[in-house]
Amino acid sequence: MADALALLTLLIGLELVLGVDNVLVISILVDRLPETLRKRARIVGLAMALIARIVMLFVLLALVNLTDPVVFHFSVRDLILLAGGLFLLWKAVTEIHHTVEFRNETAPVSQNTSMSFISVVSQLVLLDIVFSIDSIITAIGLTNTVWIIISAVLISFLVILAFVGPIGDFLVQRPALKILALSFLITIGITIFIEGLHQHVPKAYIYLPMGFALFVELLQMRYEHNRKKQLLVRSKE
Repeated sequence: MADALALLTLLIGLELVLGVDNVLVISILVDRLPETLRKRARIVGLAMALIARIVMLFVLLALVNLTDPVVFHFSVRDLILLAGGLFLLWKAVTEIHHTVEFRNETAPVSQNTSMSFISVVSQLVLLDIVFSIDSIITAIGLTNTVWIIISAVLISFLVILAFVGPIGDFLVQRPALKILALSFLITIGITIFIEGLHQHVPKAYIYLPMGFALFVELLQMRYEHNRKKQLLVRSKE
């Protein structure tokens, strides 16, 4: 029992670390919806992604030859990573263009809100599948106990659901930070595509520069906050 709990804790940590990418994607995608629909999109998108992830778990358990070549020297896993990496690149670049050109602020709200909602939720589910495929394969490699893997997925889902709203609101209110997050997604998309080409990219080469860039941006935000506060004090003197 102690080994099972230790393995469960390890898998939860793995899901949460890899879930950072999901939080960024969800936060940025739902920003395109009217404010009244954002919370609903987060919940529905994550719930459907959770169901898709559990279904994919059983599919991957059945397809033990997922890494065997099916097209030239590419396996099913490679094809998913290649397609997902390209889609993430396209989505991140498109969102950066919309943000820089003020498309979100100047464009009228779509009259077909239901179609926009369905589009956002569909993209959330597809990207979650891309992000989760490696974590599920890793989890299957660590254990064949289905309840442990499903428990880890469920617990990490609840944690992400609790934090995705505040993080999304924080990004929406700070365009510079949003652009930085989108730049991270470009890096992640390139990495996923490269891994689909059978080239391993150490995660430390990705997350350390991203963490440093985030730290610098937070310092810049702190500087701007203090500068505005000092100007306000001087204006009152």
